[in-house]
Amino acid sequence: MQAPLVTRFAPSPTGRLHLGHAYSALFAWRLAREGAGQFLLRIEDIDRARCRAEFVAGIVEDLTWLGLDWDGAVRRQSAHFADYRAALDRLDALGVVYPCFCTRADIARAASAPHEPEGAVYPGTCRALPPDERRHRIAAGAAFAQRLDVARALALTGPLTWIDDEAGTIAADPLSLGDVVLARKDVPASYHLAVTVDDAIQGVTLVTRARDLFPATHIHRLLQALLDLPVPRWHHHALLTDADGKRFAKRDRARTLAEMRDAGTTPEQVRAMAGF
Repeated sequence: MQAPLVTRFAPSPTGRLHLGHAYSALFAWRLAREGAGQFLLRIEDIDRARCRAEFVAGIVEDLTWLGLDWDGAVRRQSAHFADYRAALDRLDALGVVYPCFCTRADIARAASAPHEPEGAVYPGTCRALPPDERRHRIAAGAAFAQRLDVARALALTGPLTWIDDEAGTIAADPLSLGDVVLARKDVPASYHLAVTVDDAIQGVTLVTRARDLFPATHIHRLLQALLDLPVPRWHHHALLTDADGKRFAKRDRARTLAEMRDAGTTPEQVRAMAGF
């Protein structure tokens, strides 16, 4: 029997929503409502240095203005660090987590480091550090991140696949992303770990998100297998772009929904601009 349809929209409150966000939210919301399913709202606010309460309120205001509704309580990641800690402990017990003392600058300078959509792929510098050296550095107060040993993890799970509604059955290739970070001192759970745990806890059966996150799914599928979590389907939709073909992004100061609303744009006009 097919699981009930459950989709979600999961923005980070690091700025106000723009037209690209509206497209993603409407895409997931429409699938849920047309499929007699549930649409969930999650606030991905694990980065406490960048996330702000006023942006959380802005997200709710913008979605309500667009006419979107959601089922159940809003899940805020910052209230569930214990869930991510428990998952990280399970991975550590499997022997697939190790401390990494490299800075971002160290990784960027590594001549052999290839690149993928998220930036430089970690070259594995700290993977083979002797246990005594790891303990000594940690005891001395050295800052470190916790990384997933992808090769060791795959040795436990074997080959994996996942299903995308547009691309079909995909052979998981988490090695292409390298040993990703699972947690840092300042951010106790990475995007990869938190989103995987959240989707399982919330019973999400269809993950909808933009195509730029397609590569991340390789890692998420591996984490699901390691943690014995249910496997959803995915639908990686097209990125909404402006008249010049450039994707809408907060860092590029894309025009926000609040600015459009203040200028007299109606919710119906925003929906039309987003293709709905």
